[in-house]
Amino acid sequence: MILGLAMFAAGLLSWTLLEYAVHGWMGHIYNTFVTPIHAVHHRDPRAVFAIGTWLPAALVAVILPVAFGFGSIAVFYIGLLSGFAAYEVIHYRIHFSARLTGIETQLRAHHLVHHLRRPKMCLGVTTSFWDRLFGTDPGRLEAAALHASVKGVPPLDGPSNLGSLIAALGSARRAS
Repeated sequence: MILGLAMFAAGLLSWTLLEYAVHGWMGHIYNTFVTPIHAVHHRDPRAVFAIGTWLPAALVAVILPVAFGFGSIAVFYIGLLSGFAAYEVIHYRIHFSARLTGIETQLRAHHLVHHLRRPKMCLGVTTSFWDRLFGTDPGRLEAAALHASVKGVPPLDGPSNLGSLIAALGSARRAS
């Protein structure tokens, strides 16, 4: 049981580094296949960046326990996938929610600085830990000024592209 919890926690924490690597390094710092895909989200924050990765990620979550049992690897992956799910919810709330918790408010300011002021900085979404470690955090004084500069930015209205897709599928299903 303790090993399982440790593996789940390790997967959850590993997600934060993977998030930073994909979003930061592959989406912004280096020009990779992720760069043009992610650029769509910067042009229109309603465009959910990772929408196409959920089906393959879920398939792996089903295949791992079937192929290898519900051991450490599968539990680690479930932790990683839980981090991904948390990222999706947090990222959505950062852009669309008017009512945020204190932590979400800090994450929102950090992320809006990335979107609106310093696109090569503030690359973490669920944590600023990796920004501090890898030098993409603006530092305490500059961060305070940057956070203050985005404080009045209202949340987005209307649905995300995922919300629009779900609504369209629901309409098509009701029409048939």
